[in-house]
Amino acid sequence: MSQHTDEESEVLYLGKWLRLVKRGHWESCERVHGDGMAVLIMAVTPQDEVLFVEQFRVPLGKRTIEMPAGLVGDDDAADTLEAAAVRELEEETGWRPGKVDVLLIGPTSSGMSNERIAFVRATQLTKVGEGGGVADEDITVHHVPRKEAPAWLMKKYAEGFELDLKLWAGLWMIEHNPDGSKANPERADAHA
Repeated sequence: MSQHTDEESEVLYLGKWLRLVKRGHWESCERVHGDGMAVLIMAVTPQDEVLFVEQFRVPLGKRTIEMPAGLVGDDDAADTLEAAAVRELEEETGWRPGKVDVLLIGPTSSGMSNERIAFVRATQLTKVGEGGGVADEDITVHHVPRKEAPAWLMKKYAEGFELDLKLWAGLWMIEHNPDGSKANPERADAHA
């Protein structure tokens, strides 16, 4: 299999947020802002509820269930993974974390896009607002008891929602580190 890392990219289309590029015979999509990085935030309230967000996703033409997430550096080139996680969790859910830990970074769809996502565990949550997103995001926040989360997700799937498959990795990483060891949260109420 040949690699095209040394070949120059031909820009086939450039939009406000995405560009379509061609390297050799391979076409892929790249984010224009933030070096293709996003954060996915695993957050559990002091009441042991996992925070999920529901929103309409235009590319799918359906409502989806996801964990809070967002782009890094879309408005500020000096943005960090941690700052983006704090900002996005608060904007989308109305909860502010006292601590965020970046656990793992990897590609989301390596055959199609350069996008990478950082799994971030948010702890020591404080309710500071209603959430719902910014501008026209129209996000619905769901607080689901952690022990009921997988069954709740499958119920939503049966109702016709699209489920982001990263949800299951996120649920696992609430209690585990990427190497399989148990997470050691600073507050027992965050992950008890």
